[in-house]
Amino acid sequence: MPSSEALPAGLARLATVRDWIRWGASRFQCAQLVCGHGTDNALDEAFHLVLHALHLPYDLPASYLEAHLAEDERIAVHALLQRRIDTREPAAYLIGEMMFCGVAFDVDARVLIPRSPIAELIERGFAPWLQRPPARLLDLCAGSGCIGIACALHFDCAVDLGEIDAGALEVCKRNIGRHGVQDHVQAVRSDLYQALSGRSYDLIVSNPPYVPTAEWLALAPEYRHEPRLALEAGDDGMDLVARILRRAADFLNPGGVLICEVGGSQEAFEARWPRLPVVWIEFERGGDGVFLIGRDALIEAQDSL
Repeated sequence: MPSSEALPAGLARLATVRDWIRWGASRFQCAQLVCGHGTDNALDEAFHLVLHALHLPYDLPASYLEAHLAEDERIAVHALLQRRIDTREPAAYLIGEMMFCGVAFDVDARVLIPRSPIAELIERGFAPWLQRPPARLLDLCAGSGCIGIACALHFDCAVDLGEIDAGALEVCKRNIGRHGVQDHVQAVRSDLYQALSGRSYDLIVSNPPYVPTAEWLALAPEYRHEPRLALEAGDDGMDLVARILRRAADFLNPGGVLICEVGGSQEAFEARWPRLPVVWIEFERGGDGVFLIGRDALIEAQDSL
């Protein structure tokens, strides 16, 4: 068993789970780490990392915070907290999973960390925008597959996960297996609609890359750990969104709907398509920059897309 000498001087005095959470939060603040991948403060981030290192659930009774750690546990906790500081890797990558729509998804550095406000729409059944649950759905730029798989779990619908990157597609397939939805969810390697010819959907939902290049270059290190392909999208961030809009109507059934996230690039979207009749969705739990447009409106606006 490793000895306490493996820890820096003084840290052997940190005895309890609570001690290590407090120490981690303090060190994270001093290192000016950026939180934004599931937590928004250093204390919550330290809490999740400490409990992960100890193989404990996040809803454990508060009395367990006073439990004393064994030497090997203190060493493991310290190593994980120190790695977060030294590498600036997001905690979700260090843990290897992220919650979305109340469900855990595998994540690694090949995919964007799930955090889309579209989760709230899924939980609401896309009400009032859809009159009935979609029978067939496309998650475009699927990444980890969290949006499409969460829809499959909520609506028991057929789902295609469209993703161009081979590594991300492997994560998609892992999450399909993890949630046992192989019978009605398919991961398809496709450059947007390129490999989906002949298919049509009641709903296309997408969280595509939408970060302008200059903004991507200025991102905090935590965000720069995420794949550039999943974030950066040209001078105004609208390169992929433009391609999605141009062909969406071809893949929507009559009455079908496109829902797409552009986040902080909403102004850039409106500057490029000032008269496109989209609906900007409001969220109760925070988040913005998600628009909705129906198939008929897309067809009418085709010449301006």
